[in-house]
Amino acid sequence: MRIGELAATAGVTTKTIRYYESAGVLPAPARQASGYREYDHRAVDRLAFVKAAQAAGLTLAEIVDVVSARESAGAPCAHVTAVLEQHAHDLERRIAELTTLLTQVRQLSARAKTLHPDQCTPAQVCHLIPTA
Repeated sequence: MRIGELAATAGVTTKTIRYYESAGVLPAPARQASGYREYDHRAVDRLAFVKAAQAAGLTLAEIVDVVSARESAGAPCAHVTAVLEQHAHDLERRIAELTTLLTQVRQLSARAKTLHPDQCTPAQVCHLIPTA
């Protein structure tokens, strides 16, 4: 199939396919005598994997590593497990940061309800958000 057909089948743009080729996520396809790219069903499978991996939080660089590991050493399950565990750790840390931020924002909002705009000086910009 040509690049347009692959793009339609996989639900991506032709530009995305070309980018994935240059990034090493998709192998360079065979070329027809006319110079058109010719893809097989493996490209559809690979693009489905890329989309699923991105949905799981993997970066394109991590996906390239997984694909490289697959092509050189077989099933990359241990590598993928390590990447997913790191992502889970990063998400837990980010959730904790966001929880702390949410608490601070709620405190500021509660404080804001007790202040009057007339008490705000030009030097403060907005006294609802304390600077000290």
